[in-house]
Amino acid sequence: MSSVQCRIPESLDDVVLTDVSRVMQHLRPQFTIEELNRAIQQQWQAGYRLAIASVDGVVVGVAGFVVGQKLAWGKHMYIDDLVVDEVCRGQGIGDRLLTACQQHAESLGCESLHLDSGTQRTRAHGFYFSHGMPIASFHFSKAIG
Repeated sequence: MSSVQCRIPESLDDVVLTDVSRVMQHLRPQFTIEELNRAIQQQWQAGYRLAIASVDGVVVGVAGFVVGQKLAWGKHMYIDDLVVDEVCRGQGIGDRLLTACQQHAESLGCESLHLDSGTQRTRAHGFYFSHGMPIASFHFSKAIG
């Protein structure tokens, strides 16, 4: 495999949203490409950012994240979405994305890195464990409205 390049664009003008959304759909198949494009644009206005992994100019992995401040965590990065194209898994792309996110978080003065992973995603859990990320809490949620 050619070299994996990771970047964190400053602006959505530097992003081909359709390419990002095509990969994001592996994690969020309930959304169309167009819905993902709109959601990313909306979330960008609220501080959502992207780490994009490419091989030979083709997007093969994406991490969507926000930087925030909480009493419990201090300044932190929360990764909302971390996904690698299914045909490229097992090739170190997820490692590169997670490392890029951690380095970016450190450069911004974050004290910690957080994410949630669905209980059914046991393969992903092994990946996070291998990167020194133990289960720190249970996340509870309730649909309302």
